[in-house]
Amino acid sequence: MSGEIHIPTLAPETIFHIGNLAVTNTVINVWIAIIIFLILGISIKRSVKLKPGKLQNACEFFLELILGYFDQVTGDHKKTIRFLPIVGAIFFFILLSNWLGLLPGTGSIHIGENMLLRPANTDLNLTLVMALISVIGSHLYAFATIGIFTHLGKFVQIKNVFKSFKKGPMAVLTAIIEFGVGLLEIISEIAKVISLSLRLFGNIFAGEVLISVISALVVAIVPAPFMLLELLVGVIQAAVFSMLTLVYLTVATSVPHGEEESHQN
Repeated sequence: MSGEIHIPTLAPETIFHIGNLAVTNTVINVWIAIIIFLILGISIKRSVKLKPGKLQNACEFFLELILGYFDQVTGDHKKTIRFLPIVGAIFFFILLSNWLGLLPGTGSIHIGENMLLRPANTDLNLTLVMALISVIGSHLYAFATIGIFTHLGKFVQIKNVFKSFKKGPMAVLTAIIEFGVGLLEIISEIAKVISLSLRLFGNIFAGEVLISVISALVVAIVPAPFMLLELLVGVIQAAVFSMLTLVYLTVATSVPHGEEESHQN
């Protein structure tokens, strides 16, 4: 062995405090990502011209590529443009955060016993918050698009139960089943948050552990292919998380079957 194997802990390590606020190594990586986005955003805004330069051309190319994929999911270009800010921000933030975890010094520079830098998405708190933003955001968009009561009617269908008493036993049974399905839909919304957060956290954390072990066993040559693999994993995980968010937004803002005619009228 060429060095001591340092296996990352599940919880991020605290580097310093600002008052009562603990600043962890994952938070530092988040700040770095935000600063990069801020600098890039200002640079792009200042370089926008009718005759685009290299930076503007590159940004327009990636934007058109993403819009094409989003259109395939939403089936409506207007919805794509509407969802682009939240879904695009999630995609690029996850992508950059994952790639920052591969920078030299991440996981190897220590302050005392704690790593100075650590991939942001190995913090379950962060992935859980992003999952909550994704799911809660889909409901807020649904309230604004199809109405509060129409959207809530997908989950709580008590009205149909009372109406069914006038239509006979089979109607009552159907209404009760629909009410039960609505309750299951509520549970599925909670499951979305858990699934999204754990999927992203688990994949990125597993990659960090793998690279830490391989790097400790053989310093330079062997870890390189695994780091290239992690670059690909970073893209895949960012795409999966953002596309699932887009699916949630698209489904949530769609009018339920049976109410489409009333909305059209």
